[in-house]
Amino acid sequence: MRECVVDVPDYPEPGVLFKDITPLLADHDAFTAVVTALASAGRDGDGNVIVDKVVGMEARGFILAAPVALALGAGFVPVRKVGKLPRATHAVSYALEYGEATLEIHQDAIAPGDRVLLVDDVLATGGTAAATRTLVESCGGVAQAFSVLLELTFLPGRDAVPGLPVTALGRV
Repeated sequence: MRECVVDVPDYPEPGVLFKDITPLLADHDAFTAVVTALASAGRDGDGNVIVDKVVGMEARGFILAAPVALALGAGFVPVRKVGKLPRATHAVSYALEYGEATLEIHQDAIAPGDRVLLVDDVLATGGTAAATRTLVESCGGVAQAFSVLLELTFLPGRDAVPGLPVTALGRV
């Protein structure tokens, strides 16, 4: 898998090492393996699905979360940047490693009590994961786990989602 992720220095700004996952997405076998592995966080030890919804964070999280939802037989819910959803939303603002952002979710996207798997491409500072968890909870949902392609272990991402099991397919 690591050979399918390309490091791009100084993108989107100086000092940031961007992880480009587009080569992985273009490789059917690698992409299939990643989707299967990410979906494992939405199953119990016997292989039973334990989530009702899979939430993907904009934008690369969408690419991973939608097929994970299909693999689990669960619904897919996008968490978008502010102003991208057409109906009533919950919103939360948070800090990124290189700025600030606001995320939104449709208020009716997750029913009270829905069990939710969060999926994203990279876990860095954990701001996006924590904000998404807050959005899920604002709908009445229960975050069950967080599944991510890559975890940047030199940053405290896991600390931002205490008590939430984190599955990282790769750690750098």
